[in-house]
Amino acid sequence: MFVNENYWRNRELRQHVKVIEGQEAPTLILKNSTYLNAYTKQWLQANIWIYHDRIVYVGEELPKNLHHTEVVDCKGKYIVPGYIEPHSHPFVLTNPEALASHAARFGTTTLINDNLMFHFLLNKRKAFSIMEDFNNLPSSMYWWARFDSQTALQAEEESFNTEDVLSWINHPSVVQGGELTSWPSLLSGDDRLLYWIGETKRRGKPIEGHLPGASEKTLTKMKLLGVSVDHESINGEEVLRRLRLGYHVRLRHSSIRPDLPNLIDEILALDLKTFDNLTLTMDGATPTFTEEGLINVCIDIAIKKGIPIEDAYLMGSYNCARQLHLDEQLGSIAPGRIAHINILESKDNPHPKSVLAKGKWVVREGEFKELPTTIDWEKYDINPLKLGWDLQEKDLQFSMPMGLEMVNNVIVKPYSINTDVSVQELPESKDEAFLLLIDRNGKWRVNTTIKGFTKGLGAIATSFSSSGDLIFIGKSKKDILLSWQRLKEIGGGIVLAHQGEVLMDIPLKLGGMMSTENLPNIIMKEKQLKKYLKAFGYVYDDPIYNILFLSATHLPYIRITQQGIIDIKNREVLFPATMC
Repeated sequence: MFVNENYWRNRELRQHVKVIEGQEAPTLILKNSTYLNAYTKQWLQANIWIYHDRIVYVGEELPKNLHHTEVVDCKGKYIVPGYIEPHSHPFVLTNPEALASHAARFGTTTLINDNLMFHFLLNKRKAFSIMEDFNNLPSSMYWWARFDSQTALQAEEESFNTEDVLSWINHPSVVQGGELTSWPSLLSGDDRLLYWIGETKRRGKPIEGHLPGASEKTLTKMKLLGVSVDHESINGEEVLRRLRLGYHVRLRHSSIRPDLPNLIDEILALDLKTFDNLTLTMDGATPTFTEEGLINVCIDIAIKKGIPIEDAYLMGSYNCARQLHLDEQLGSIAPGRIAHINILESKDNPHPKSVLAKGKWVVREGEFKELPTTIDWEKYDINPLKLGWDLQEKDLQFSMPMGLEMVNNVIVKPYSINTDVSVQELPESKDEAFLLLIDRNGKWRVNTTIKGFTKGLGAIATSFSSSGDLIFIGKSKKDILLSWQRLKEIGGGIVLAHQGEVLMDIPLKLGGMMSTENLPNIIMKEKQLKKYLKAFGYVYDDPIYNILFLSATHLPYIRITQQGIIDIKNREVLFPATMC
């Protein structure tokens, strides 16, 4: 007999009503609770009834039917909705399951995730199947639908075409379009992109922009073309400019741009008094930056900087749910909502003592309940890289006249190469290093130099890049070849080599892009990596994103991509890739 999903959902709703009528017992009661009501912004007294993964009652009464019900007295505690990270890049060394587990320890029980890596690692059918598996986690996992690759691929049309984009935006776990890094194309008249945006909006799903430094005029045009929300404000005036034009604004506190303290100082100085259209994000921060949690850290900053306590919590929960049209499911303590609940020691301390995710204890009185690993990556053929070819010394011929010079963590400008790059090893007296981007199948390569990354390191090799290809940076061609050999052995990841010795590696066994380890282990290795790089003259804050963004075409001024060295402003290939 065919039984559709609606039948099971209707049956579940009838069960909820039976709990209220006393025919079924709740699975959990949080009695004597002081909770934050998202709709009145008040702290109210209530008993909260939970049935499996849903809140079914919030009020004065206690149920008469307590058969097998767990009852927890919350007197003296404060209850807020589980936190929501609305802009997650869950592939930064870690993987989505490990990140969700780590985030839940600190009260962030919902992640809205970038789907970009699925385009590189899976076909559409498998991507949709693994997304269903993620629905079985204690955390709620939702996704974006990308409209572009954020780099210059040799075959972009294979992933980003109308049929595939519409399939993504139709998926029930996909709750927004974007982030829209290709917005200059939209302004230049890309009607196919405009069509995708229109279809996404027609399905009731918002569009997230990526509009760094945008003027009022540009923001107005993008609003007219359908963009709903943006996370790229770098000062208080930019926040207010977006709010005045009807944008929802995500205040960012990331490893690249830890802007939140200054943003709050500036919006309060500008006399902003309403915060309903503001949310908080860590924008895919590196694992080390999330060591103490995600949105709990942001809420803590907001409270300490003077945002009213009630608004600070709602910026990390209800405001996100409302903006994404998920407020009937998430973001509040109310009947019918998923039972994502944080129990606090005090109102002004957003770091929870206990955490419920889908009605189950993730943290109980400070003790983390170890969560089972449920995602079977091998089922989806996401395995260590098999690099069935060899990098040889003849591939390390550098004759390009232009190199990449780092300006800061993410900005790269061109420079004329005057150093003799035909040598086996570049001198430590100059801060230049060899830079090689090579296809993971060994079919093409781009050879140039990079200035400002290191003064002495023999080589760093990585398969973690914007396009999924391999990047090598270093002073020594011999160390580059050594790092290549180790990268092959571990099936992809990050390798440091110097003077004929492998100093360390970080295996990324999931397609060469993601680790299988938990966050604490990844954090330890990331710290070790940074320590080594600093010792070899790295002067910036975020080497992981430095390397990742070398191929990212949403940032100025030039980038190294599958197509070659690209002038970002003019969208022009300056030096094409070389076929191997």
